Amino acid sequence: MDADTNNDDQIDIGINSSSSSKLVLYSYWQSSCSWRVRFALKLKGLIYEYKAVDLSKGEQFSPEFEELNPLHFVPVLVDGDVVVSDSYAILLYLEEKYPQRALLPAADPQQRALNLQAASIISSSMQPLHMLSLLKYIEDKFGPDERLLWVQTHIEKGFLALEKLLKDFAAKYATGEDVYMADVFLAPQIAVVSMRFNIDMSKFPTLLRIYESYKGLPEFLASSPERQPDAAR
Repeated sequence: MDADTNNDDQIDIGINSSSSSKLVLYSYWQSSCSWRVRFALKLKGLIYEYKAVDLSKGEQFSPEFEELNPLHFVPVLVDGDVVVSDSYAILLYLEEKYPQRALLPAADPQQRALNLQAASIISSSMQPLHMLSLLKYIEDKFGPDERLLWVQTHIEKGFLALEKLLKDFAAKYATGEDVYMADVFLAPQIAVVSMRFNIDMSKFPTLLRIYESYKGLPEFLASSPERQPDAAR
C-alpha cells in the first residue's frame, strides 16, 4: 500500500455536512490498494481531491488519520459525511452511489460474480500477504531470503488461481471486451508486484496478455503511482 509540504497534501479531516459533497481520497502513491480506487474514479469520470498520506513517514498513525481509519491503512474515501475505508468497500460504494460507467455488469449474473470473485482473490488472498508490515516482520524473524520466498510463493499462488478463473472468459480485458471491477483490481496488482518482487508473468499468459491491454488505457496511466502529486521526484 506509501509528501510534499503543500497544504493540499497535508492530512486534514475536513468532514462536514455541506450539501455540496466533495470527494476526497486519502492515498499513498505507491499503494496498490489506493491505485485501484484512483483507477475506478478516473474510469467513472469523478473529480476528487487528493490527500497524500506518507506511509514512509508514519502519517497513517497520526490522530487525525486514525479518526478516518483506526486500522491506519490507505485508501480512505470521504464523500460529504460518508467515510469509507478499504478499497473493496470503496469500490462497491462508488458503484452504488455513482452508477455511471458501471464496473459491475448488470445483465449477466455469472460475469458479475466472476468480477467479484477476482477482486476478492486479490483483496483478501494476495495483497494482505505482501503488506510491508508483514514482510518486515518476516525479514526480521527469518531473513531477506525467506521474505522473498514467502511473497513470491503467495503471489504466484494467487496469480495461478486468477489465470485458471479467467482464461475461459477473458478477451481484451479480464471478463470480456469492457473494463470491469476485476480489471480495476488486477491491473495495479500486476504492475506493482511483478516489478517489486520479480514475478515472472510469462507463467500466466492470460494475465500477461490482459495487462498489455491496460497499458493503453488513459485512466490506468493517469492513476499510476508516478503521476500522483506525492510521487518521489
